[in-house]
Amino acid sequence: MGREIQSAVFGGGCFWCTETVFERLQGVVSLMPGYAGGKSANPTYEQICAGRTGHAEVVRIEYDPSQVSFRDLLTVFFATHDPTTLNRQGNDMGTQYRSIILYASEDQKREAEAFISELADAGQFHQPIVTELQPLETFYEAEPYHREYYRRNQNQPYCQFVIAPKIEKLQKRFHELLRL
Repeated sequence: MGREIQSAVFGGGCFWCTETVFERLQGVVSLMPGYAGGKSANPTYEQICAGRTGHAEVVRIEYDPSQVSFRDLLTVFFATHDPTTLNRQGNDMGTQYRSIILYASEDQKREAEAFISELADAGQFHQPIVTELQPLETFYEAEPYHREYYRRNQNQPYCQFVIAPKIEKLQKRFHELLRL
């Protein structure tokens, strides 16, 4: 009997950041940066950046729930981006950088809604959470040069100043979820 692999799709700003965070978690089998949540078919990075398609930069996370739960993924997701800024993460601005969860099932939707309510009730953030919840309709894979971007470009300023601090935060707060 094989393990049951599940999928989650999150957008937390730049997909280079999101991919880099989740690739470090145990139980994550594969990652794919891409585009979802918009209306145009087969969007390109240039179209996304121009804000003409309605898509967000997202990452599809294939994971083994016997090693990492959907709740664990939600915990890391909300801790490694700002879910209170509308259409923005740091200096990255536009609808393509919005905070979004594209759920694959009603169970994921309910769990995400409950998790967001818990965060709000606990006063986890000083502003309201604006993370969108939408059913995943179509996921479009990003161009190949976006895959494993941080791993291949660690010395670029964006990677050093934006992505590296997220990795440090992840390592400090979630060491029990990281790959050995």
